[in-house]
Amino acid sequence: MKALVYNGVRDVVVKDVPDARIERPTDVLVHVTTTNICGSDLHMYEGRTDLEPGRVLGHENLGEVVEVGSAVDRIKVGDMVCLPFNISCGHCKNCEAGLTAFCLTLNPDAVGAAYGFAGMGPYNGGQAELLRVPYGDFNCLRLPEDAREKETDYVMLSDIFPTGWHCTELSGMRPGESVVVYGAGPVGQMAAYSAMIKGASQVFVVDRHPDRLRLAESIGAIAIDDSKGSPVDQVLEQTRGEGADRGCECVGYQAHDPQGTEHPNMTMNNLVKSVRPTGGIGVVGLFLPHDPGAPDDMAKKGEIPFDMGLFWFKGQKIGTGQANVKAYNRQLRNLIHTGRATPSFVVSHKLPLEQAPEGYRNFDAREEGWTKVVLHPNGHRR
Repeated sequence: MKALVYNGVRDVVVKDVPDARIERPTDVLVHVTTTNICGSDLHMYEGRTDLEPGRVLGHENLGEVVEVGSAVDRIKVGDMVCLPFNISCGHCKNCEAGLTAFCLTLNPDAVGAAYGFAGMGPYNGGQAELLRVPYGDFNCLRLPEDAREKETDYVMLSDIFPTGWHCTELSGMRPGESVVVYGAGPVGQMAAYSAMIKGASQVFVVDRHPDRLRLAESIGAIAIDDSKGSPVDQVLEQTRGEGADRGCECVGYQAHDPQGTEHPNMTMNNLVKSVRPTGGIGVVGLFLPHDPGAPDDMAKKGEIPFDMGLFWFKGQKIGTGQANVKAYNRQLRNLIHTGRATPSFVVSHKLPLEQAPEGYRNFDAREEGWTKVVLHPNGHRR
């Protein structure tokens, strides 16, 4: 099968690899029709993780079931399914509690497993023609009859739509409250969009890329350009000096200032200053315990200088961690099916798998207009 393989820093190539196949009776085999390039993929692409060469990338996947293992009962050949980026067993202590991002059984080296991702198990990703799905009955989200018509919307259920929603949940957001989102990449857009759907009174989105800020404005958010002045001051000015009720961190450990200098703690400390006393902060931007390309020794160990004094003094709360996609994807699927949500508004480019290296280069460079890249490994384009 054709697949996108990681060779090394900023080096990915489409090549023939052995076909994905059923390995256990509980597996499902999916013919991938749509898969996305995620901002998290760029951390690996840039060499900022310990991903080994030879892995197939891609954790945002959707397609048609073409084979099922002998122990699969619910999912049938021909079903259109979306796969959470979390690979989970469904029966460990965390999975039974709904914490599927922290499955205890499927990653031999840590907690939590995912497709084609550094440190999250030995699983290949879905930027390929075929994808093996462990525990298919549990991990496959079956899609309704409009699956192909709305494929570019439904594929967002694999990661970024539930992750954006999760960020607002972690922040404790309630209807009528104001929310500030740091980062207008795809996940930040989804956090802002989720806040709008959930009835936020105001949503501020902090970034400096004009195309991304325009996209945020298109859904009713208020753009905050941090290249034109302190984002904290701009948020305080628009909230009568109080700060937003809730904050969302959608940038992660490669945060950098408008001049391009990395400050891994920048968005975290700005959120403490931007959110009102007793407010809440959700953190879904990626932070890792090891960063081989970090600017200093502290950051290489996943540590940041955090303004604990002000955070404590303001009585704020922080929720962190990857999204437990299965906690949200059925409800969000229904919003898409009924026309209440169209998360595909973030998509700027739809490419065949052969053009994936070009997609990575442009998305990584934050080229104007490259806001979200969708790949079609098997030629299906919507």
